[in-house]
Amino acid sequence: MTKKCKSCGNTNIVTDHSKGERYCGKCGLVLEENMFDFGPEWRAFDMEQADKRSRTGGLLKYAKLTQGLTTEINKYDTDIKGRAIPAERKAKFYRLRKWQKRSRMATSLQRNLSVALPELDRMCSYLNIAEQTKEACARLYRKCAREGIVRGRSIEGMVAAVIYLISREHRSPVILNELEAVSGVSKKEISKSYKKIAHQMELKIPQTSAVDYVPRIASKLNASGEATAKAIKIVKTASEMGITTGRVPISIAAAAVYLAGELSNDEGMKKTVKDFYGTSKNSIKERMDEFREKVIKDLD
Repeated sequence: MTKKCKSCGNTNIVTDHSKGERYCGKCGLVLEENMFDFGPEWRAFDMEQADKRSRTGGLLKYAKLTQGLTTEINKYDTDIKGRAIPAERKAKFYRLRKWQKRSRMATSLQRNLSVALPELDRMCSYLNIAEQTKEACARLYRKCAREGIVRGRSIEGMVAAVIYLISREHRSPVILNELEAVSGVSKKEISKSYKKIAHQMELKIPQTSAVDYVPRIASKLNASGEATAKAIKIVKTASEMGITTGRVPISIAAAAVYLAGELSNDEGMKKTVKDFYGTSKNSIKERMDEFREKVIKDLD
């Protein structure tokens, strides 16, 4: 509900945080005073000062075993100023480090996550998956681990299944062939795992289109932003014309990227047509010829 001035009825209420007052912007009547300031008591004039003076930690990182909320005991036997710890206290710090390490592996869930999360980080790094998508994958895997869905299945297969589901949800799909290559688990096992997760967690697997594959393929081919935008336009035009019906989405996306790089004279792009996971270079060339005949005329 919008506050009004008690004197003139004006709704332009100004808040002065420096004086702790709220007053009418028209007549100047003070409506509230001695307000509490819930912000920090210190001031910062740039981001560097704010980082130094802040007494809070960073955001939670679900892809880390401790979610970023942990105390690290220096393994170099030095204090915060870099001075060597006295010899009589080294044994104490050795015991603290040992028990801290053991406390992180106290339960079966923590032991599972200690293997799964580094594996997730490795796969996401290899597949060039964004940090936001990786965090979503870590959250979903943690939920599956707490629900007991991962019990009895290979960790690599479950991690690959989580990446498959989340990447489709974020409209940057990773195909099963890529996950098979990077995880060492068969496509059949990965498909079983993601179907189990989707069933147990009641998730709907979103359908993918050729447009979703364009950014990943453009990144692999070093295509420019102009070529990527033109490729998306080619795919959308072809879809409106009904050309993409019954075609493999990744072959359509690859053909559009190659053709867009050719039209925009993108010098940095790798223009030699090659096989992609899920399609062949012959299929890509066929789609390119089809787009030249039917789609390019409409774009012009």
